[in-house]
Amino acid sequence: MSKEKQKIFFAGNIKFLRGRKKMSQEALASALGLTRAKIAAIEAGNTKSPQPEDYLNFSDFFKISIDTLLRIDLSKLGELKMRELEGGNDVYLRGGNLRVLAISVDKSNNENVEYVPIKAKAGYMTGYSDPEYIATLPKYSIPNLPTQGTFRIFPSTGDSMLPIPEGSDIVAQYVADWTYLKPDTPCIVILKGQQDFVFKMVTVNPDGIIRLKSLNPIYTPYSVEASDVMEIWRFYAYTSLEFPETQPEMTTVLAAIKELEERISRISKMK
Repeated sequence: MSKEKQKIFFAGNIKFLRGRKKMSQEALASALGLTRAKIAAIEAGNTKSPQPEDYLNFSDFFKISIDTLLRIDLSKLGELKMRELEGGNDVYLRGGNLRVLAISVDKSNNENVEYVPIKAKAGYMTGYSDPEYIATLPKYSIPNLPTQGTFRIFPSTGDSMLPIPEGSDIVAQYVADWTYLKPDTPCIVILKGQQDFVFKMVTVNPDGIIRLKSLNPIYTPYSVEASDVMEIWRFYAYTSLEFPETQPEMTTVLAAIKELEERISRISKMK
């Protein structure tokens, strides 16, 4: 019984990715140090055996793994998947560019629950994928956690998620594929270029835009691109030394005033 031949998507993918960057064959050839004729031949599938350095050059330029360039028809992926892929978040495909989550285990080979203290937040941004760094974090055993999944504890700061008290410790589960999140799922979000985590209600849109909303109505929702997100951890539980309170009366008043101001501004713009 003969083995079914593996289909290769390299030629079509190069043309597709060049189109996403709005580059001509001449421009791509110049960027890679190749001739326009070679780019044309590769995209047409006339070069059956590109040199190994060609695969490396295209992979480095587009920041997508060789395995993905060869095996996956990128033109069939949705915009959110493509933005995640181009941002280095290759969480749904196999390959050299796959995002790796570093974990630590106990003597019984069970995953630890690491705690990321406030003083370690800045270090986490650079060491989150480094097993040696993760091994330095404090570790806890929490009863009744699901046996499947990876959990971590993050300290919350600020009052944007009231009535969850400021300073609570959030137990959260790692989310590998963000597209499965339901709208307004509470999550810890690790953003590129920031020194802090955000704890927000997360909605992942099909166009690759992720909306972040606070429970506290005085804070305005905002959006980020999927490529700006390093990790998402879904809320599981929290611990706090404070007993949750209802919203203070002044907070409610301020929220109503802010909403009224926004309505007046919208009406003014319509005139």
